[in-house]
This record gives sequence, structure tokens and C-alpha cells, in this order.
Amino acid sequence: MGVLVKICGINGVAAADAALSAGADYAGLVFYKKSPRNLDIEQATALAARMRGRIRLVALFADAADAEMEGAVNAVRPDFLQLHGGETPERVGAIRARLGLPIIKAIAVAEPSDLAAAARYDVDMFLFDAKAPQGAATPGGLGASFDWQLLRGRSFSRPWLLAGGLNAGNVARAIRASGAQGIDVSSGVERATGIKDPDMIRAFIRAARASEELMVR
Repeated sequence: MGVLVKICGINGVAAADAALSAGADYAGLVFYKKSPRNLDIEQATALAARMRGRIRLVALFADAADAEMEGAVNAVRPDFLQLHGGETPERVGAIRARLGLPIIKAIAVAEPSDLAAAARYDVDMFLFDAKAPQGAATPGGLGASFDWQLLRGRSFSRPWLLAGGLNAGNVARAIRASGAQGIDVSSGVERATGIKDPDMIRAFIRAARASEELMVR
């Protein structure tokens, strides 16, 4: 199986259509009010209906209350939940039991010891993202990266995605350096903060697919 591609923070029809036509595997819809990519229920429902059945839908939350998650899940009917906050293993387990959906847990990474947190979570997939600086408004989508080689040769109990600072110009190098099975991009396909660029989405996916071809030669 090739490298999985997730386009996160989709907040418009043009971005959704670009992700679909270029062959992305996952589309992330953000439900976090501090994020410039945050969606209201009406927007998210319309985008989800446009993409459903053609791509795996991921609803992203960060330290959200049960009622907030339930409302979004009922409206959007995602395939996965992505938990991008400081949710404890116990909280993640409670969310899984309550909502009955596969879970992607984001693990914030700045140094090798941060990777140990993955062993504490019983989830379906991990997402390793750069640790946000102290005082940052959001836990992700900041365009920052970490040392990708920290992941090289590591073994985890579940599949994982690499995130943080990726764009069309560096994604092939990031895949080679980390051994990533999947990649996640948000700000790296935006022409301005929170504004997705369809051409950048297509270029990113082309670069990721080209890296697969180089790896099998």
C-alpha cells in the first residue's frame, strides 16, 4: 500500500474538490473555535455530503466536550475522530466508547522522549505533529516541523501519519527521512492562513505520489 495522504482543515468547496480529484485518502474537518479553519455545523455538513463515499472523513477536535462532539458527529457522520488536544488515555477511551468511531490521536513531538506517549493510548492511528510553542493559539496547523528522523526505524502499535511543516517542496524528503506510512498537511497547502489553495493541494498530492514511485525503484 502506498503512502496515505490526509488534507486537513478543508473549509471550502474548491479545496474539497481538489482533494478528491487529486486522490487524497482523508479529508479533515476542523471543529475547534480557535482555529482559522474552524467550521460551523452547516458548513461541515455540506462539505461532508459533497465528499462522503469518495474519501475518508475525519472530524478534528481538541479537548472538546461530549455535547460538542456528539452534535458534529451526528451531522457530519465522519469515518474517524481526530483528537488533537491534551486528551488523556482515559478520556480517549471514554470518547471511543461513547461515540463508537475509530480514533486518530495526535502526539506532539519536539524530542525523542515525546514519542513514548504513543504507548499509553489504545487508538486506531497516531498522528505525530510538531509540538506547539508555549502560548500558541492552536495545538496544530502552525506550519512548524520537528526532526523527522526521530521516527525513522521506530515501531508503533498502530499505523501513523506524519504532520507539521509539510508542503509540496519537502514532503518527499520528509517521507524518506521518517519512513512515514502516511502524511497530513494543512497550512502547507494554504496561500494565507486558513485559506486553502486548490493548486497547492494538487501539487502536494502529486509530490507525495511521486515520492512513492522513487521509493520502489
